Amino acid sequence: MADTHLTARYPRYTSFPTASHFHGGIDGEAYADWLYRLPADRDVSLYIHVPYCDSLCWFCGCHMKVMNRPGPISRFVTAATTEASLVAEAIGRHARVSHLHFGGGSPTILTPQDIAHLMGSLRKSFVIDDQTEIAVEIDPRDLDEAKLDAWAAAGMTRASIGCQDLDPEVQRAINRIQPLSLITRAVEGLRRRGITSINIDLVHGLPYQTVEGLERTLDGILGLSPDRIAIFGYAHVPQLKPHQRLIPTESLPGPAERHAQASAAFDRIVAAGYEAIGLDHFAKPGDALAVAAATGRLHRNFQGYTTDDAGIMIGLGPSAIGELPQGYVQNTPDINAWHKAIGQGVFATARGIALSPSDRLRRAVIERLMCDYRVDVDHVAETVGLSASLVNEAWPRLDAFAADGLIEIVGHRVSILPEARALVQMVASAFDNRFTAPEPMAGRAA
Repeated sequence: MADTHLTARYPRYTSFPTASHFHGGIDGEAYADWLYRLPADRDVSLYIHVPYCDSLCWFCGCHMKVMNRPGPISRFVTAATTEASLVAEAIGRHARVSHLHFGGGSPTILTPQDIAHLMGSLRKSFVIDDQTEIAVEIDPRDLDEAKLDAWAAAGMTRASIGCQDLDPEVQRAINRIQPLSLITRAVEGLRRRGITSINIDLVHGLPYQTVEGLERTLDGILGLSPDRIAIFGYAHVPQLKPHQRLIPTESLPGPAERHAQASAAFDRIVAAGYEAIGLDHFAKPGDALAVAAATGRLHRNFQGYTTDDAGIMIGLGPSAIGELPQGYVQNTPDINAWHKAIGQGVFATARGIALSPSDRLRRAVIERLMCDYRVDVDHVAETVGLSASLVNEAWPRLDAFAADGLIEIVGHRVSILPEARALVQMVASAFDNRFTAPEPMAGRAA
């Protein structure tokens, strides 16, 4: 069964149900009603999806468009501020924001004027205070001193720098040239401005990537002493992202090599003193993420592992996903359609899914497995006010994992053994009543 995991791709479970099960039956009217019914005393999180980059990275799986003219970008900013005001109006109050995350695309494509305009407007629609974490995904290639000043003035508290890999051959193969000196300049510029919470994101499974090359990348990144490191597995889905066809399949490492890369990265990062967090994150001891993991307060959402416990995420921008107590919503990824809806004063919701009682329990159980590698199903069911019998069909599947020596089951408590933690997605899929079979993983044979 472990061999099957090495050759297959399972859901990442940044949500449950996963986005592949969203449907068009959830529209803007449903979203407005869900917003209106939000509890009056709850904080929210905001996710702003900036849909533009100034160049195309061939490995990219995000909803984005290459843009080298300032007009459409400024027009997006203005529309995003309108969308924010529509959300505040639907909620009926200025909700406090616990976490604000800018992603994309590339938020660092915004000009200093765009940044000031967007943040000023967001502060008019929501309560953003000194305790709000403001995180920005950074492309170091389009960062300059003026933009650094603008983001610092906007209140940025955390920066996530996209590095991927430092090997020149790999960078050419994914069309993203950025030497270590560029990453270093970004880190130093952030720290000079008092932004000391720094994440660096890496990717394994890229074309022409090797264990040795990835270890050299890690040596360079570890020398910068970031607070957190994330290393994600590349998903080659040219049927969904046609530009990925620019990457020849034969250049991709096979499943065994990908596993070797992930294992080598784990060993290297942990040996450097970082604590492993969940599936693919690492944090320095004492970092808020490490503390949350140690105390059972780690969470997982579309940004990955997080300390964000708001439980309500508002997504702004084309393709942005929102998470509410009632379910999930997603804006249309079509930038023009999004602009048209927002311009008409209505939400651009294109699809989503309402949560059934079974979904709520499965979501909570899967999150605990993904965060803690263990779960007490009875305790989770009691916490969410539902019957543990809603997931009864999972137990025969779990018995098979236990027979293979991957997990231990005591009553309704499931624990993934330390040596099998890389298989957490496979174990979590036992609770996924929509899951049928894993997708094959692209790459050359070992």
